[in-house]
Amino acid sequence: MSPTKRMAMLSIATSIATLALKFGAYAMTDSMGLLSDALEALVNLAAGLVAFGVLSVAERPADEDHAYGHEKAEYFSSGVEGVLILVAAVAIVYAGVGRLFHPAELVHLGPGLVVAALAGGMNFVTARLMLQVAKQHDSIVIEADAHHLMTDVVTSIGVIGGLLVVMLVPSARILDSLIAIGVAVHIGWTGVSLLRRSVDGLMDRSLPVPERAAVDATLRATLRPGDHVAELRTRKSGSRRFVEFKLYVPDEATVAAAHDACDELEAALGRTLAKMVVTIHVEPLSCAPRTGQG
Repeated sequence: MSPTKRMAMLSIATSIATLALKFGAYAMTDSMGLLSDALEALVNLAAGLVAFGVLSVAERPADEDHAYGHEKAEYFSSGVEGVLILVAAVAIVYAGVGRLFHPAELVHLGPGLVVAALAGGMNFVTARLMLQVAKQHDSIVIEADAHHLMTDVVTSIGVIGGLLVVMLVPSARILDSLIAIGVAVHIGWTGVSLLRRSVDGLMDRSLPVPERAAVDATLRATLRPGDHVAELRTRKSGSRRFVEFKLYVPDEATVAAAHDACDELEAALGRTLAKMVVTIHVEPLSCAPRTGQG
């Protein structure tokens, strides 16, 4: 099993454990804040299951019907996770607003908060491990799932802190509902960010500005005298980066010389960014447009 799949399995196992703990904490206390935390754990579990399934598809090699591979399946996972987070945010707001108009006494907050803190600690350790693997393998699925778990940790810290105030000052129990609504806004923003990233990937958005700048710098440093690059295009599919451009060479250049120039550019770009796929179309310099060279 690949490292990314192992991380997806770890996410699922952690989500199951924290789900039980958080719903147990809610059952003990009847706290809307803890219910919001538990609902987010439910989304974590669903997201982990989706991530595992998508990774099984994304890791398949290219075939006749998918000549560029299956890595874009990762963006579907990120999109599904974003939608799930937004659904959870709406559910939390609904429950929190309802409790504002129908307040209830909170009980057994001490034990409930201890259980919630244990669940938050488990999520933190798992998220850190997943972020390390996501960076090593450039996996948007694992990175999105890890950030979601880390968001859950931040949520848990906010919920526990607010409920500690309620435990010390019982008259401030309205904070419980306000905490739940605040949690909903926080995770809702995370959901929107994941959806935006998923759409960007599916729409073949150009590489991020720092990576594009690195490509430009590499081309300038590697180009042979007299050669020019035009119509540079970039995109990313899963963990693979694609760079395409036209290379204008002097008319008198031989095929072998043009081939060597392409090899040099491909090698240099491959050293600049990981998992780079470079496509170069060679043209004689006399065919270059009067403007737009670079």
